[in-house]
Amino acid sequence: MDSKSIKKFCKELILKLSDYREWKPIKKTMPKITAFEDLKCWKEARLLVRDIYQITNQLPFSKDYGLKDQIQRASVSIMANITEGFARYHRKESVRFFDFSQSSAAEVKSLLYVAEDLAYISPESGKKLREQATVCQKMVLGLIKHFNRS
Repeated sequence: MDSKSIKKFCKELILKLSDYREWKPIKKTMPKITAFEDLKCWKEARLLVRDIYQITNQLPFSKDYGLKDQIQRASVSIMANITEGFARYHRKESVRFFDFSQSSAAEVKSLLYVAEDLAYISPESGKKLREQATVCQKMVLGLIKHFNRS
């Protein structure tokens, strides 16, 4: 190869390599969540609220106004605190509200035992609802871990 052909080859190679200068590795990231309604934990909490309201509006549960009110408020609190935490600007504030949310899930589980002990709900219903509350709680705890890593 003569020097002219070597120069030509180098120029072509440089041109081809310049195409790769703009190349950046693809970073696998999850799509950014921009609305609280997209959070799986919020969706799960919403289902729990619906189920709690359905069961507490049946007799004899519906006549125990104190317990009915307390468990309904605690279930709504799970959902509401996820929303409020998501809307906060500072990470620490978000985590604080997510912690309120998971604590409310624990409260719902406890109150379901009371309802079961008073024979307001069947053991099967109590177990199903406690499992739903546990799922919510674990999801929110996962969200807290994610925010603490960020």
